[in-house]
Amino acid sequence: MWTIAVWFTSERPVPIRVLKDVRRHGHRFALDQPSTPLVYLLSGQSRAATGTEAIAGLVGFLLDNRNIVDAFTVTEIRAVTS
Repeated sequence: MWTIAVWFTSERPVPIRVLKDVRRHGHRFALDQPSTPLVYLLSGQSRAATGTEAIAGLVGFLLDNRNIVDAFTVTEIRAVTS
């Protein structure tokens, strides 16, 4: 089990409703907005063989859900085993 955090920027604000709805996907993910505008933190837990696979799963979640964030730039990534 890996605990992953991905910080990213977005060209447009993510609606507050969407920030709360991400947890409904059942992937143990949370999408939060630190105090900096247009900077977001996607965090969660994932079962994967390596940290790279765990990170790919979390970033893949963003890619699969373009209705949440249509354009983004990942700025920092962290993954640790739980």
